[in-house]
Amino acid sequence: MTYKAPLSDILTTLDKALGYSTLLDGTAFGGLEWDAVEGILDEAGKFAASVLEPLNRSGDLEGVTLKDGVVTLPKGFKEAYAQWAELGWNGVAAPEAFGGMGFSTAIALATFEIWDGANMAWGTGPTLTLGAIDLLLDHANDALKDKYLPKLVSGAWMATMHLTEAQAGSDVGALRTRAVPQDDGTYRLFGEKIFITFAEHDLTENIIHLVLARLPDAPPGTKGISLFLVPKVLVNDDGSLGARNDVHCVGVEHKMGIHASPTCTMLHGREGGAVGWLVGEENRGLACMFTMMNAARLWTAIQGVALGEASFQKARDYALERVQGRDPATGKQGTTIIHHPDVRRNLLTMKALVLASRAICLSCAATLDEATQAEGEEKAALMARAGLLTPIAKAFSTDAGLQATSIGVQIHGGMGFVEETGAAQFLRDARIPPIYEGTNGIQAIDLVTRKIPQAGGAVVAKVIDGFAKDLENLDGDLPSSVLSATRAAVNDLRAATDLMLTLGQDAPVDALGVATPYLRLFGLTMGGVLLAKGAAGTTDPGWRAVTRFLAEDMLPETAALLAGLRAQGAAVAATPPELFETL
Repeated sequence: MTYKAPLSDILTTLDKALGYSTLLDGTAFGGLEWDAVEGILDEAGKFAASVLEPLNRSGDLEGVTLKDGVVTLPKGFKEAYAQWAELGWNGVAAPEAFGGMGFSTAIALATFEIWDGANMAWGTGPTLTLGAIDLLLDHANDALKDKYLPKLVSGAWMATMHLTEAQAGSDVGALRTRAVPQDDGTYRLFGEKIFITFAEHDLTENIIHLVLARLPDAPPGTKGISLFLVPKVLVNDDGSLGARNDVHCVGVEHKMGIHASPTCTMLHGREGGAVGWLVGEENRGLACMFTMMNAARLWTAIQGVALGEASFQKARDYALERVQGRDPATGKQGTTIIHHPDVRRNLLTMKALVLASRAICLSCAATLDEATQAEGEEKAALMARAGLLTPIAKAFSTDAGLQATSIGVQIHGGMGFVEETGAAQFLRDARIPPIYEGTNGIQAIDLVTRKIPQAGGAVVAKVIDGFAKDLENLDGDLPSSVLSATRAAVNDLRAATDLMLTLGQDAPVDALGVATPYLRLFGLTMGGVLLAKGAAGTTDPGWRAVTRFLAEDMLPETAALLAGLRAQGAAVAATPPELFETL
């Protein structure tokens, strides 16, 4: 199988489901017009299929090597990256002032679906650089921007973020890495970070680390965290590279998946302290880092979409070729398994999950793009909407990718459990996106405790009202079953949101116990609405068939999820931690 970028589905999502073409009038986003989008994505698809996808299996088998502190990526990865960066792909959404193309977040996100669909382990590296660019644009001083952004935008250098420590995990406030001020205005950093993606590699001559650490007089917890820029190689005032900095890779993890993506343990301060520069204000580092983390969550969300799509393509092709059993409809012996209804149900489930999660991700990106064109209260409202959608995109889409890739293995049967077919790699790779960049449980907690209570619930209410209005305005000849099921799901979401807002005030601990099913209800409903909008605007029989399947076969789950929410997590609350010692 050769991966094929799903251009038609991406374009239908952007244009018909989201109306994104109306934003592109040639005056914003580097002069980008809608007619050019297809060409951009088509070129991305060609590069992905010809350069990245052929390295996916070999990279998985070869993995990365660590020797004398140097990490080497699999054969072909360095050359592929150099070619990719030379073509300017790293700067698709970056400002023109720093050498980027100035295009939109949604278009950049669509290209990253294509890179990740062809080779996710390769794509994890550039993903982090995009978040670092956003962080520096928002929080760094002009000197740091001028010195580092042009190289990051061009892809000549890559970037990472150093958060996790062994004793801290997701509890960032427990980190211990320390930063000591120096007379010259720099800092010396000491400490160890774990699970740092692409923190050491041979793709670029420099790597820019963004590191969270504590100053000597910092208050405890998250209020005492500062952010520092720590280059692998120090940069001279004229932009040339100087001495090697005191930040070193001392280990790489042997993982379940993404074998070609180095996950590193990094030691700062083995030889006198890693030189760093403060980004933003002292003790305000976590707020700065959230710019990069929120960006990374959206780029992680699209990884779920990408893996689900790639797995679907492989499973569909296998089902069209694999001969097994008798055709239930005709009785013909020796039919391909695509004729078995259960196989078609599984494929429809995969495709529905992919289309829905892609639409949610691109909707979040489009909202961010709208915000860049707005001002004042309108801009604030759009940013609040994007903030609400980000945890939904990250958790729903990565869960969808995991579910889809598992089904992909199932369709292959026993051959799916054999590594040579490649179906298993998608499943192994898909297991990490629900974990990193904030576990999906944390995304659900963020949604319930921080995002839906915004403005007393007004932000989420406006989003749900928008879903209802979208359905009222559909003029396509959609089956009545699609409209009725989707409207019922919106009503379930409204009732569930009212319940969660009340529960969050009256019994916040109980709300945490049902946060994850609430997020899934939200994602299913939003996906259903967006697919219905797309179906009303397209004659594509495949899109319309998947929309009908999602509405009739999957959206009834929202009623069951609502019933579970109404139990208010009572079963969880009634099961104390001590009981698990006997289970």
